[in-house]
Amino acid sequence: MTSNLQPKAKMIVDKEFVIGAIDPRLYGSFIEHVGRAVYGGIYEPGHPDADEQGFRKDVTALIKELSVPIVRYPGGNFVSGYNWEDGVGPVAERKRRLDLAWAAVETNEVGTNEFAAWANKIGAEVMMAVNLGTRGPAEARDLIEYCNHPKGTYWSDLRRSHGYEAPHNFKVWCLGNEMDGTWQIGHKTADEYGRTAVETAKLMKWVDPTIELVACGSSSRGMPTFAEWEATVLDHTYEHVDYISLHTYYGNRSNDTANFLAKSLDMDDYIHSVIATCDYMKAKKRSKKQMMLSFDEWNVWYHSAAADKQLERWTIAPAQIEDIYTMEDALLVGCMIISMLKRADRVKIGCLAQLVNVIAPIMTANNGASWRQTIFYPYMHASIYGRGVSLKPVIRSPKYDSKEYTDVPTLESAIVFNEESETLTIFAVNRDLADDLDVEVDVRQFAGYRVVEHIILDNPDPKARNTLSDPLRVTPRSGGGSELKDGCLHTRLPKLSWNVIRLGQESQVVMSF
Repeated sequence: MTSNLQPKAKMIVDKEFVIGAIDPRLYGSFIEHVGRAVYGGIYEPGHPDADEQGFRKDVTALIKELSVPIVRYPGGNFVSGYNWEDGVGPVAERKRRLDLAWAAVETNEVGTNEFAAWANKIGAEVMMAVNLGTRGPAEARDLIEYCNHPKGTYWSDLRRSHGYEAPHNFKVWCLGNEMDGTWQIGHKTADEYGRTAVETAKLMKWVDPTIELVACGSSSRGMPTFAEWEATVLDHTYEHVDYISLHTYYGNRSNDTANFLAKSLDMDDYIHSVIATCDYMKAKKRSKKQMMLSFDEWNVWYHSAAADKQLERWTIAPAQIEDIYTMEDALLVGCMIISMLKRADRVKIGCLAQLVNVIAPIMTANNGASWRQTIFYPYMHASIYGRGVSLKPVIRSPKYDSKEYTDVPTLESAIVFNEESETLTIFAVNRDLADDLDVEVDVRQFAGYRVVEHIILDNPDPKARNTLSDPLRVTPRSGGGSELKDGCLHTRLPKLSWNVIRLGQESQVVMSF
């Protein structure tokens, strides 16, 4: 293709076009008691690289590369049948239970205290979930007293007797999980859940007024009760909670890459719809409070569906929901991150589901190695470089139509400005299957800046994967040909690529991958 026919896009970036401050918790993740997320994932006492508590140090090191600020725990579907008391006290005395959510056996070797200790190792907060499926306000009240009250009461002193003198001080709590789903243990109607959630919220905040609470939104935008569920739940809980949750997963079952990469447009609409519902309830209640969003489950999930149907029931830590991700999956993950950054004014918490082995950026072999999946890299780049304020770019891009979507922009982009470090980061995906994309970016507002680095993640094969035998097949590379001259950034984004273009003052240090 000759240069004069090369697809082109233009973008304007201005310091005044502020969307909102980015909450670092937007780059959170999720560990549920399912499959090998805990046992064989973060925790494997017999592993050669296990620490004194049984946690895998190689996995801890990879998680630290991601700079994960918060981790949701212990579920997920699992939490709706979980008795938290089973996971505290002497490990030898803990009961094994049938986990009805995932048809497995839970040993309870890892529970609340062990997870808090592990989170401290990786430098993350814990986003704790309470069981509102088989249990209710009283058990949630007991759990927060156990975790957050200093001493002098039954539950706080029980924690101290278990070897944890100082309270955990978990500050973010989920009021159940996906209670709109008929698959959920203790499934409820919106009114039933809303009433339970508000009474639970009252008790929990009476124990610790400093916490933030997340009410369950719909399990997905495709639920028949979507929007009505949010409105009803918030009608009950609006003044007692701080966030409403969103969950979504996408797949490429039809093997249509162009359509698959457009699915983040659905995520855009999902976010906008939930915001609209929240603002309707704010108006209805004449409230001064603005409800924020917690996108606490999101990812690509479909590769493991067939294998999971063959799993034996009632085993311990089966190899369950272990998607092995492709290059194109990494691109959609990048687009989904961009989708949240585009509404960073309202989406304040995000949890990539999940963190290790189960639909995860990190994989392990039992008693063996660990490695980074393709989706590890856009998540890592966003977490490291996506701190500051989100700016709204003005974009003119070529577009295409796919099976489900029209006017899909070839260029998908989010802009992050960090005034303190004087850095500007452009996250960009080129969705084009065939052609590179020339992009001109007007950055005249950033006089004195230079290109620090252009990182590219791409591969000739959109189905390329990282595996135990070939863990580095898809990895980022530096050296993209971005040039900044007279306030205009000229760059070329390779076809089907994730790009991180970093601008900064001369003192900025180049980091290579």
